[in-house]
Amino acid sequence: MAAWAIGIDIGGTFTDVVALNYEGGALRTLKVLTTHGDPAQGVADGVKTLVEQCAIKPGDVRRVVHATTLFTNALIERRGEPTGLLTTQGFRDVLEIGNERKYDLYDLHIEAAPALVQRRWRAEIGARMDASGSELAPIVADDVCRAVQPLVDEGVGSLAVCLLHAYVDARHEVAVRDILARHFPQLEVTLSSDVAPVIREFERMSTTCANAYIKPLANRYLTSLQQRLGQQGLPTDVLMMLSNGGLCHVDEARRTPIELLESGPAAGAISASHYSLRDSLSNLLAFDMGGTTAKLCLVENGNPAIAYGFEAARQKRFAEGSGLPIRITTVDLIEIGAGGGSIAHRDALGLLKVGPQSAGSEPGPACYNRGGTDATVTDANLVLGYLNPDYFAGGTMSIDLDQARRELARVGESVGRDVVGAAWGIHDIVAENMAGAARVHVAERGRDPRDFVLLCTGGGGPLHGYYVARKIGVRTLVCPPAAGVASAYGLLVAPARADRSRTVSMRPGSDSLQVLENAYTELEGQVLQSLQALEATFGPVRLSRHADGRFVGQGFTLTVPLPPGPYGAETGKGDAADERKVLLAAFESAYREKFGRTPPDVPIELLNLRVSGEAPPREVPRDEGVAAGSTPAPKARRQVYFREQGDYVDTPIYDRNSLRAGFQADGPLLVEDDGSTLVVGPRGRVSQSATGNLIVEILEQA
Repeated sequence: MAAWAIGIDIGGTFTDVVALNYEGGALRTLKVLTTHGDPAQGVADGVKTLVEQCAIKPGDVRRVVHATTLFTNALIERRGEPTGLLTTQGFRDVLEIGNERKYDLYDLHIEAAPALVQRRWRAEIGARMDASGSELAPIVADDVCRAVQPLVDEGVGSLAVCLLHAYVDARHEVAVRDILARHFPQLEVTLSSDVAPVIREFERMSTTCANAYIKPLANRYLTSLQQRLGQQGLPTDVLMMLSNGGLCHVDEARRTPIELLESGPAAGAISASHYSLRDSLSNLLAFDMGGTTAKLCLVENGNPAIAYGFEAARQKRFAEGSGLPIRITTVDLIEIGAGGGSIAHRDALGLLKVGPQSAGSEPGPACYNRGGTDATVTDANLVLGYLNPDYFAGGTMSIDLDQARRELARVGESVGRDVVGAAWGIHDIVAENMAGAARVHVAERGRDPRDFVLLCTGGGGPLHGYYVARKIGVRTLVCPPAAGVASAYGLLVAPARADRSRTVSMRPGSDSLQVLENAYTELEGQVLQSLQALEATFGPVRLSRHADGRFVGQGFTLTVPLPPGPYGAETGKGDAADERKVLLAAFESAYREKFGRTPPDVPIELLNLRVSGEAPPREVPRDEGVAAGSTPAPKARRQVYFREQGDYVDTPIYDRNSLRAGFQADGPLLVEDDGSTLVVGPRGRVSQSATGNLIVEILEQA
């Protein structure tokens, strides 16, 4: 019996659906436009179409895995549930006070990201604990009800509970939840001790409110998705991709949907790592460009970089501090530019700019002929010849070249350029914006981009990768199979993963190591419990320990890996003094790598403890690679613009499905498949590896 898995990735413009046969390794793909009014409908239609095209029996589908940007968009567009906040007396304005930093010192009209919870929907209670977890004032049920009743009367449907020092002891928050369950059973409740049990009030409160804000939306969407999949006879115990690059059960996602915010881009990074390791390329820049945004992730030794927080819904796209701080474990991604739907326009200085506004899928770029009247990146790529109007999205969409020309002519006239000049200007601006952000991102991590390989995915990554690589000095470009739907494929090869954290301030040089071990043991138990529902299909679980540490007196922390436990002389593992040395050396080594030296004679303090559990899939697809064969003839030729030549060039177009291992050709050329087009410029040489990766060597740098 055939065994299939289905991956679904909802983006801002396209919804990608892939079906993978575990036995034969066959991969089938489909792109459909995202239906923003009812995203589950677009998913259901896409899955139904692909299942019918591939003659897949619903009973043969073992796994359905999903990633989505819906909840990120809900935060950005403020489309969440009316949300309230219950906090300790005197702390309801923390959301607006923030950390009192200006993200742009010289902007006289600076605006902070507006709070998700209106001030009139923030309530306070007198219950309080101190920083050690000792109760100063108890929970009083009547106080809780009096505080929450006015919020419910005004239509608040979701409540964030963030009490002072709940990261030390959650008893008060748990008691509040129990009271609310008795008196307001219709209210969705989010506890900070469940979502972000770590120190720093503003970040903890912001994360809790964000989870409460999207939780009802997430529950409605996931319920609708399960119902529609069930109507097709497909599995309803959907697996969801988390921002940390791992999978969880749908019930876990319902509890903390905030962990899904970066799920789609995280899946792209996992896919990039998977494809690169097949050709022993362990260090790469994973560049994913879709219809709305482009993102970059640093992958070293085959592992995507991990961060323990990010910002959502920034007021200024690249301005740190201008968004909502979210304290979750996430693949460390940077948004580095525009997507295919990003709109080109003339700015106040008379210069050509691209984005951040996007035409999305409704109405979409001008060439879609769906009512869009703005020139976009996709329109520019079409006019330059990089896209085939007869084979867009595998031929599932018809696009209008003349409409693209008309809108580009309008933009070009506004900046004194003809149609071709405007089109190339858009393409080049996008590449330069991406290259500039990539340089900074890599340099901030103490790396040189020339030491990495650029692996490009998404519908736009292969289109722009060549010129981005040239600008940042990368000499090797990789385009994996089915690059246009790489994020959806990444869902099917990702591990299950869970992360837990808590604040436990201690000094490993002098405090009891048994206390440290007890805290880590508790966190490991929570991780294993979270992964228990998936143990039949994922395992064994590999646990790892990290900690946020600092030298006493510092105001920032550095997250470092720690050796596996157990710790403490009571464990019988070894001498406690030796264990202390190992723990201190782990932090000092990471600190030196980051900053070059350590301060003398200053004790180390561990502030937040973190545990990650990762379980690989027990069943992986069979990969037979690509057979060797003769070099095929181009399927067509067309006029394509290349800046090096300063004009359109008669360019061969290859069908990717016809290429065999050992294929090699010099640019300029294009390679097309159903989901993307790889552009190889005049200074590039492309070859097909036996693993299916197309590898482009850039022979001469600009």
